[in-house]
Parts: sequence; structure tokens; C-alpha cells
Amino acid sequence: MVRARNSKRPGSKVTHRRRGNWCGEIERVLITEELIARRVRQLTRQLERDFSGRDLVIVSLLNGTVIFLADLIRHLPMPLRLDFMGVSSYGQGVEPGELVFTKQLRIDVRGRDVLVVDDILDTGRTLKRVLGVLRQHKPRRIKICVLLEKKARRTEKVRADYVGFQIPDLFVVGYGLDYAECYRNLPFVGVLRPEAYEPEKTGSRRK
Repeated sequence: MVRARNSKRPGSKVTHRRRGNWCGEIERVLITEELIARRVRQLTRQLERDFSGRDLVIVSLLNGTVIFLADLIRHLPMPLRLDFMGVSSYGQGVEPGELVFTKQLRIDVRGRDVLVVDDILDTGRTLKRVLGVLRQHKPRRIKICVLLEKKARRTEKVRADYVGFQIPDLFVVGYGLDYAECYRNLPFVGVLRPEAYEPEKTGSRRK
């Protein structure tokens, strides 16, 4: 499992439920499909302006970014390179909460502009570790683009340069974000009902 989202508390057990009517497990739609599409196009215009003429490498963090990333880059009318990094909070034989890199960069980013794309900036722990690794490769500069940002849970001094939406401290899924690897394919960002993740109820995903 790559980088747990809406992770369980340390020591808790994931309940594997048979998913039926997923929409029935969504409390409400927080960000509609139409609003996401409009905001993604706005972000691409900003990125095109800021990275025009640059040697750009986009580094996407697996797995939750995939849908956001696809929509983002298909509207970027400029040359770019694409690579991925994987970070897991829960690996086999690893204490919960410890971050482990499951995939490293393949592309040489030395002297190039790097745009890190992530689905959500929460505590900032994951991005802090990722930035530390990227800086060792000596890129020209590093910028961060996230779909969602929860400032209420920030514990690290990490700042996103491009933010799709500021959201409150809610348990959200959809548009790539998951709970127990479900709900990623929902076309909107929605709030998950507590009954969908009880009895091992947790707070928000911590990243």
C-alpha cells in the first residue's frame, strides 16, 4: 500500500467492508466536478505563465495525485518531463507513522525546475521529507502544487505555491483521494460519512 490516506490510528485494524452504493456513504459533496475542472484550468494558466521557457520536471506523489495530475498536465501546452515518487506511512514491518520511500526519482533534476504535485497538504510531514530528498539532487528551484490544503492540521513549515482549494478539517475522499483504497474514482471531492469508517474511527488523513 502506498502512502496511506485517511490512515488508521497506530495499532488500529482496518475493517475490509464490501463496498456497495458508494454515493450512499458520502455525507455531502464538498467540491463539485465542475468546480474542480474550472480550478484546474486556472492552475494550468498560472503554471504556464510561471514555467514558460523553463526546463520543467513534474514530480507527482503516488497514488492520490493520479487523477489531478492527468487533468493538470493535459492542459499544460508546454514541454515537460514527468516522474513519480512513492511515500508510504504504513509499510510491512514498519511502525505506523514512519514514512518510507517506496519509489524514488528516475529523472535527473539537477539544474532543472521541479514542480511537486500532491493531492492534499495536511500536516506537511510527507512533503517535508520529499523536499529534503529532492534538494539533495540540486534542482534549480522547487515549487509545490496541491489540489487541497488543510491549514488547521499543519505541524511542519511547508507552504504550497499553487493551491486548488482550501478546505476545513474534514474526512474527504474522491477525485483520487481514498479511504482503504476506495472512492478514488468519484468525480468530486466529498465528505465521508463516519459510518463508512467506524468502528475504527479516525480523524483526517495526516500528511
